[in-house]
Amino acid sequence: MGAPILGASGRAEATRPVPRVPLGELVFALLMLALGVFALVGVFTIHVPVGVQVGPTVFPLFVAILLLASAAAVLVSVLRGRRVEVEEGEDIDPDASVDWLALAKIVGAVLAHLLLIDVIGWAPAAAVLFGVVAWALGAKRWWMGFVIGLAVGLVVQVVFGGLMGLSLPWGPALGWLGGMF
Repeated sequence: MGAPILGASGRAEATRPVPRVPLGELVFALLMLALGVFALVGVFTIHVPVGVQVGPTVFPLFVAILLLASAAAVLVSVLRGRRVEVEEGEDIDPDASVDWLALAKIVGAVLAHLLLIDVIGWAPAAAVLFGVVAWALGAKRWWMGFVIGLAVGLVVQVVFGGLMGLSLPWGPALGWLGGMF
């Protein structure tokens, strides 16, 4: 057993334990970094028409840069050992375990959304995504998730697909709406 460590005042000071890098936060930061790189690479695959001053790459490039900067900031903070303490007013349990079943349902909903967009159209696929996520997160009236998802999907479809001319497929059930815009 060694002698206690003496501080500047001559009294023994407690030694601090070496901070442990939180694995979950590190994985999150690395996933954000990977997503930012993926988005940045994707920006350069977008076809830009000749003669366009502000093309379709401006917003995706902004998002990619924002993702990369955020990921770098989170990664540096995690590696430096900076952690935010849970506030008393927050209604969370920091010791709660991950609900892997809910997470699997949400991942399945996102994959189903990606596969269904071209088959049934944007708005119905958005309704499926919204409804399944609401159900996975424990919504009491799970069917309202599908109704709200369809309403939000239709608004997005009309604004972005119809009025702004972006290519969001209407699908077989809503194809007749596509002719109106």
